[in-house]
Amino acid sequence: MSALAAAAPETRFAAGLHALRANRAAMLSLLIVAGFAVLALLAPWIAPHDPTEGDLLRRLQPPAWMEGGEAAYPLGCDALGRDILSRLIHGTRVSMSIGVAVVLAATAIGALLGLLAGYLRGGFDVAISRVVDVLLGFPYLIFAIGLMAVMGPGLANIVLVLVIKEWVMPCRVVRAETLAAREMDYVEAARALGETTAHILFREILPNILSTLLVVATFRMAAIIIIEASLSFLGLGVQPPAASWGSMIADGRQFMLDAWWVSTLPGLAILALVLAINIASQGMRDAFDPGLRA
Repeated sequence: MSALAAAAPETRFAAGLHALRANRAAMLSLLIVAGFAVLALLAPWIAPHDPTEGDLLRRLQPPAWMEGGEAAYPLGCDALGRDILSRLIHGTRVSMSIGVAVVLAATAIGALLGLLAGYLRGGFDVAISRVVDVLLGFPYLIFAIGLMAVMGPGLANIVLVLVIKEWVMPCRVVRAETLAAREMDYVEAARALGETTAHILFREILPNILSTLLVVATFRMAAIIIIEASLSFLGLGVQPPAASWGSMIADGRQFMLDAWWVSTLPGLAILALVLAINIASQGMRDAFDPGLRA
């Protein structure tokens, strides 16, 4: 019985991986996300210039393919003469580090509370559900702006604010999956064998909903990156001179007619990463959901 129960999730996961590998769009998107991740990890060594060092003699210097550009500054410079390519690379590190940190923390908190609420039910489930309803009642960006205005800008505060709001997403999904799983035969068998609640939650239910949780976490990372960029655009996120895609767009908005590259290039970077994450998460959802594969 236990061997079959352990083999079933592994078989479903293997089938999901096989279906994912057959999805070319999803695999290409995963490669793009992996490329951004490599840029984030190796930013100090890949970036050709110091992202905070300016040279006013190169103020608003155009990209290398335009008249007045230089090969040493292939994407041009901003209003302070800082290399845009270097700032884009370091901005990748900021966006992805915040996205990963928020997703990991929010998923861990939300999954734990969702498992407990869905399995234990009763007053605990009611309390968690009411908190989730209240947090979902606030628009995400307005909620983040309000808390950031109170707490002040900064990397740690961004992560904390986003986690406070974000944990409700995996919590709802895990609670719903747990409500369905608690009535399944393998859970009933574990109860009959006298297994503890912790064993049932983390050894029986969680492995069977892990693929769904992974898809949700991947999808939510795209939303977090957009929220972080929005906060930085408004001056409530990562503070200068640190490079952030949102603040780069804000810095160049007054030069859109004369120096379009200052704002357009970080905007394209956000578009490319968020689109790749969304396509990859959709491909993972199609691959790991047996109903969609059928």
